[in-house]
Amino acid sequence: MGFGDFDSICKQAALPLCTMVGRNIVTGDKGIQPACYSRTIEVANTVIFQGAAGIAHICALLMTVIMIVHVRSKFTAVGRKEIISFFWGYFLLTIISLLVDAGVVPPGSAAYPWFVALQNGLASATCISLMIAGFVGFQLYEDGTFLSVWLLRICSATMFAISFIISIMTFKDIGGLGPDNTVGLFVVLYIFNAIFLAVYVVMQVLLVVGTLQDRWPLGHIAFGIFFFVVGQVIIYAFGKAVCEGINHYMDGLVIATVCNLLAVMMIYK
Repeated sequence: MGFGDFDSICKQAALPLCTMVGRNIVTGDKGIQPACYSRTIEVANTVIFQGAAGIAHICALLMTVIMIVHVRSKFTAVGRKEIISFFWGYFLLTIISLLVDAGVVPPGSAAYPWFVALQNGLASATCISLMIAGFVGFQLYEDGTFLSVWLLRICSATMFAISFIISIMTFKDIGGLGPDNTVGLFVVLYIFNAIFLAVYVVMQVLLVVGTLQDRWPLGHIAFGIFFFVVGQVIIYAFGKAVCEGINHYMDGLVIATVCNLLAVMMIYK
C-alpha cells in the first residue's frame, strides 16, 4: 500500500467510489470489495442498498431545509448568504449520496461513474465553500455583496470542476490517471478537503478568541470537530468492526453520515 492507494480505505468503508478504483486481487477486475457491508433490503419488489444510510440521508435533507429556512429568516446575520450557499451545497451532496448509496443509480450502470464523480465534486465544493464563508467574519470585505457571494461561488465551482474531472479521468482511465493510479483523486478528496476544513476551524477559533467576549461558540466548534472526527474514525478505522458487530444491518457509513450531520448542525449553531 502506497500514498494515494484506496485499498485500506475501501476495505473498511463501502464508499461508492470503491467500485471504480483499485483491482480485485483474485479476478483482476476493477473495484475494491469492502470486508463487510450493510445488507440490502427489498421494498415493493425494489432492492435498496444501504437502507439505514438512506434513512440518515433523508433525515439530513430535512434538517438542512430547516436550517436553511431559519438562517434565511435572520436578515441581520453576518455572512447569511455565504453560509446558506454552504448549506445548499451540503443539501445537493446529500441528495447525490442518497442516490448512489441506496442504489437508485446502481453500480455497474453507465451513469454510475458520473454520479460518483458528481458526489466527489460536490464534496470538494462544499468544503471550500465553508472555508470561504469562514473569511466573512474577519470583515476583509462586506458580507452579502457581489464580491463576497461570487468569490464563494467561483471558488466552489472551480473546486467542483477539478474534483469532478479528476474523478472521471480516474474512473475512465484517461490522461495517465486510472483505477491503478489514484493519487490525484486521493489528494483532491482527502488532502485538499482536509486543508479547507482545518483552515475554517482555525479561522473560527481565532475569530471567537480575538473578537468575542462570549466563549460559548468555542464549545460549538469543539463539538463540531468531535462529531466529524468520530464519524471519520469510525468509517475508516472501525467500519468492518461496526458492520460485523451489528450483523450487517448497517456499517460505518451510517454513523459517519449522522456524525457529519451533527457537525453541520454545530456550524449552524
